[in-house]
Amino acid sequence: MTQTTSNHTQTVAGWAAHDTSGEITPYTFKRRENGDTDVTIEILYCGICHTDLHQAKNDWGITTYPIVPGHEITGIITKVGKQVENFKVGDRAGIGCLAASCLDCEFCKSSQENYCDQLQFTYNGVFWDGSITYGGYSKMIVADYRYVVHVPESLPMDAAAPLLCAGITVFTPLKDHNLIESPRKKIGVVGLGGLGHVAVKFGKAFGHHVTVISTSPSKEKEARERLGADGFIVSSNPKQMEAGKRTLDFILDTVSADHGLGPILELLKVNGTMVIVGAPGKPLELPAFPLLFGSILHPKTLPY
Repeated sequence: MTQTTSNHTQTVAGWAAHDTSGEITPYTFKRRENGDTDVTIEILYCGICHTDLHQAKNDWGITTYPIVPGHEITGIITKVGKQVENFKVGDRAGIGCLAASCLDCEFCKSSQENYCDQLQFTYNGVFWDGSITYGGYSKMIVADYRYVVHVPESLPMDAAAPLLCAGITVFTPLKDHNLIESPRKKIGVVGLGGLGHVAVKFGKAFGHHVTVISTSPSKEKEARERLGADGFIVSSNPKQMEAGKRTLDFILDTVSADHGLGPILELLKVNGTMVIVGAPGKPLELPAFPLLFGSILHPKTLPY
């Protein structure tokens, strides 16, 4: 593993963290030349994901410094390799979390590259040439076209950026559990941060009754008035939690802070489903009895 290779000749201005303080400061580094299967993108927008904060501070113990975060990237293609398909110079494009995978395993062949054993990420990963990947807190990026998506003309570039991580993270479990076109269900969203607010908007767009579960009473107005949530439960309020028992068909837990799952599981109906897409730094507490007596279906976690 190396920071760069001899092919890394393009000087790029960006922002990086250099230690566990997580402080982001200006940083100049090298990117590779545009290869046969690459596109070069002038970055216009990059969302700030909670993962960026975890990685910058090495909360998960896997950070290689210096680290240039950012995996919610939108911009304009300025160069296209000769083997690239379906992209041209001038196209509006986006890059999410993935930079590389083996392209040959059962998951890569079924559009589930996020489960590939050789998966590498847009930043703090190791690309095929052995170089460390740097993310979207920078002026431009070179990416394999197979991990790039088109951004429709109808979608503002700034609004599109968060969809490339937060959006896909909460959309996928809704899709996997047939909640996009299903009859109206009662869905709970735990946490109203970067993931949670997008989850609420998707849930409402798909026609469901959406309840936000939060530790912050101050977020109720935003949840109801700005995002359209139908219900709001303060998880630290015993009366509200008791009233919400066995009322939800599906819960999407988006919280990245340490928290217990027991009280949240009590909100599920019998045979309900809970999906965890947040990534707390410490192991979660998962009590057995709410699962046993609620016949809870396969609580599922990342990667999404």
